[in-house]
Amino acid sequence: MDYSPLVSLMRELALEAGAKIMEVYAAPDFEVRSKSDESPVTEADEAADAIIAAGLRAAYPDVVLITEEQAESHALEASTFLIVDPLDGTKEFVKRRGDFTVNIAYVENGIPQRGVVYAPAKGRLFYTRADGQAVEETGEFLKNQVGPCQEINVSSPDDSALMVVASKSHRDAATDAYIGKYAVRDMTSAGSSLKFCLVANGEADLYPRLGRTMEWDTAAGDAVLRGAGGRVVHFDTHEPLAYGKAGWENPFFIAYAPGVTLRK
Repeated sequence: MDYSPLVSLMRELALEAGAKIMEVYAAPDFEVRSKSDESPVTEADEAADAIIAAGLRAAYPDVVLITEEQAESHALEASTFLIVDPLDGTKEFVKRRGDFTVNIAYVENGIPQRGVVYAPAKGRLFYTRADGQAVEETGEFLKNQVGPCQEINVSSPDDSALMVVASKSHRDAATDAYIGKYAVRDMTSAGSSLKFCLVANGEADLYPRLGRTMEWDTAAGDAVLRGAGGRVVHFDTHEPLAYGKAGWENPFFIAYAPGVTLRK
């Protein structure tokens, strides 16, 4: 895979999808429906998915495409694939809290190699460059012109004073109990895959997730975090989180900056 055109395309599609999402977000009202798993879906999810899927399929017709909003893709099996969550954090979108993202990733042999995470309401754009380094781009986010990019890297954590980020919509007693095993300096909350990006750029040291997630929720953020020197591991075994699992469901996991002494 030549990563240069892939990264460029993923970035452009994320920006285009983000613009469509913000059109819906700015409307006085929009329809919210429930899917079969009781999760919400809006016209913004579907419009963003159509943009991204069309662009990826046109450019990479021979690469398996998995996307949250196309249920037929969930029956596919692959270890190398493109994977999309066109609007991660729909609950945050519906509540107009801004912590939602567009996630696009390329996974090769079970490992997220490149990814883009775009938070259009927050004005934040993270991705892995073709060389694998994670960056945050700033500026006007023009589709055909890359703005200033700052290389990002995880923190050098102090085990006696950790910064922890947790889910805004899925925080529970089990998560709090696990966080309680660490010496925590401060905590913040964020929605969607932004949590990975906060660890990636050193705004947090640790993100534990004791709850259900799917691979499309995590692959792009995982790629960005890996590109910043971070890790994502299975909660129980501390083995690296692998992708291409049957059913596309993740186990509980921990995302962190190396230097954090993981607890069990």
